[in-house]
Amino acid sequence: MLQPVTLGSKTLADYTHIFGRDQIAEIRELAEPLKGARVAHISATAFGGGVAEILYTLVPLMKDVGIDVEWQIIYGREEFFHATKLMHNALQGAPEDLTREQWDTWRRYNEMNAKELPDGWDVAVVHDPQPAALHGLVPEKARGWVWRCHIDLSTPNPATIDELLPYIRDYPQTLFHMEQYVPAGLKGRVNVVPPAIDPLAPKNMALSPDDASYVCGQFGIDVDRPLMVQVSRFDPWKDPLGVIDAYKLVKEERPDVQLALVGSMASDDPEGWDYYNATVAHADGDPDIFILNNFNNVGSIEVNAFQSHADVVIQKSIREGFGLTVSEALWKSKAFVGGDVGGIPLQVEQGVTGYLVRSPEQCAARCADILQDPALGKALGRRGKAHVRKHFLTPRYLRDYLKIFSEQLGVSAPGTAATSSSQPDSSSLAEGAA
Repeated sequence: MLQPVTLGSKTLADYTHIFGRDQIAEIRELAEPLKGARVAHISATAFGGGVAEILYTLVPLMKDVGIDVEWQIIYGREEFFHATKLMHNALQGAPEDLTREQWDTWRRYNEMNAKELPDGWDVAVVHDPQPAALHGLVPEKARGWVWRCHIDLSTPNPATIDELLPYIRDYPQTLFHMEQYVPAGLKGRVNVVPPAIDPLAPKNMALSPDDASYVCGQFGIDVDRPLMVQVSRFDPWKDPLGVIDAYKLVKEERPDVQLALVGSMASDDPEGWDYYNATVAHADGDPDIFILNNFNNVGSIEVNAFQSHADVVIQKSIREGFGLTVSEALWKSKAFVGGDVGGIPLQVEQGVTGYLVRSPEQCAARCADILQDPALGKALGRRGKAHVRKHFLTPRYLRDYLKIFSEQLGVSAPGTAATSSSQPDSSSLAEGAA
């Protein structure tokens, strides 16, 4: 069988003071007709990326509202994850497609996992390309199927998307972060639903300035000097080398500035260590650059501390499906500078809640502005937190899923009529999608 993920418990009521009593009551009402429905979330890894981070909150909250839900991890070996990492990069625009042998490897592992997937589900939610073939292989194992894409498909490698499309086009429902990510040719209902962060998770809960400083100090940070921080995987799309270049430009004006690049190494990312090593090499021994990951004992609390203590948080991606770290930083009322790509502009209004940049030079200029004017950083962070509270917190994301499940199962959600569309109309179910 696939590997089930053991999860803790969460209670929707705990979010009332953040999300609002009326909104929580609406979610409970939506969930009532779905109580007892069997739902499976299927993904490639249980740690080290945004998908896993989302599911550690979403799945327990689905249980709390009465859904019989499980999260299961597919089986794969190094050859499979090498192929799917290449696929991920190609779908985000890299020029290299998979070889015939690598496509065969991907199909073979999907066939193996399809046989091991239990049946009897009301809805199976398949996350990202790694297990995308499951629906076509064993459609009878679930009444409803959803393919959830977490990556930027706005400019995919044509050969790669053409090869993948036959496996995803017949899903009854698909979900994308943005309308620009939706490929042509899908036959089922298309939903545009950006993800969200958990404000009560250890990574996002309130941390006092003293506690944040103490944690950062344990890693050698001089807590009395300015700090730039990027939290992300070590991945070319996250552009940590470009962040180092921007830091070096800022340091010409502010010799006291420090940089922390904080990431986690994921089991489905075999290139991660190679790019981590490339990042270390690019830092060239600068004692004010701190390159840390989960093997340095960096977990959720430590990430929280680095984001909370930072003078400016960066996410200088050159491709980005959404970028949970953006909302994480804004939720902590931090000044933010990020790449003007993918889902980042959904979260950042230029000059209002942060800055969007296209080059290391632009990134450096905006970071320098914030470091020179702390009042500017505080104003950006204050407005950013209000934006995240309205659009990008987990209860909203749960609500959107409940609406999709209701449609899949033909259940009339309170105040609505269940509908079924065979047209890819890019319906936006999330208030924050526009």
